[in-house]
Amino acid sequence: MRNLTQDNITQAVIARFADTPDPRLKEIMTSLVQHLHAFAREVKLTEEEWFRGIDFLTRTGHITDDRRQEFILLSDTLGLSMLTIAMNNEKPAGCTESTVFGPFYVEGAPSYDLGEDVANGAAGVPCVVRGTVRGLDGEPVPGAEIHVWQADAEGKYDVQREGLAGHQARGVLHANGKGEYHFRSILAEAYPIPDDGPVGDMLKATKRHPWRPAHLHFMIRAPGYETLITHVFRNGDPYLDSDAVFGVRQSLVADWVKQPDGRYLVEYDFVLAPAGKDAR
Repeated sequence: MRNLTQDNITQAVIARFADTPDPRLKEIMTSLVQHLHAFAREVKLTEEEWFRGIDFLTRTGHITDDRRQEFILLSDTLGLSMLTIAMNNEKPAGCTESTVFGPFYVEGAPSYDLGEDVANGAAGVPCVVRGTVRGLDGEPVPGAEIHVWQADAEGKYDVQREGLAGHQARGVLHANGKGEYHFRSILAEAYPIPDDGPVGDMLKATKRHPWRPAHLHFMIRAPGYETLITHVFRNGDPYLDSDAVFGVRQSLVADWVKQPDGRYLVEYDFVLAPAGKDAR
């Protein structure tokens, strides 16, 4: 086609995907083109604005590496991560809700026995975390694999710090035969997401703050159950209602209680959804 106009170019592009062998890929690409073109028409996108958009995405790619995932931050701050999670995690009533994975999970975190200190020297007030992992019918999930990670008292994850000899404030544990878990760590504190890159520029330009309420990350796996990716949030945090990445769910908010010895205690029980179970 040699006579493309703003009125017929959308259909011309869609037609190029006619022979896509994967029907799902064809559906996604067709819808993507339709919505992108509709967006450009709706806002009457200028060439200068489009070049600035390309520059934004280019800088997002350049700053992304094995220690920082700016594209996840972008998805999170636009609410796309939580929308996708909500659409794909309609669990049966009573199951622990899912929330964003975040950009700071690390494969190969160290393993700990129950009761050990996963902080491993990270700065912060000492804290004990304990609870149970159960199934929907109340059955304990013995041996459930529990991944946990968090920021330190200064709002930094270990992967954001240069020169650390090993991982801090993250680890992998296994529930005991009764589905119980407990470990030592540090008090969860609110922190800003990295705002020294393109995502930070977007937040500043739109007068948004970069803060996340205090939380612990959890990923829990067990045979016969759906993998759970979630947080436990600290009750009373001032950012619970304005989380920069839209990840808070009321059911995930828990009390961190100060103990007589100065340490804090948080207790949270997880309920896993059976694998393949329809939401109800």
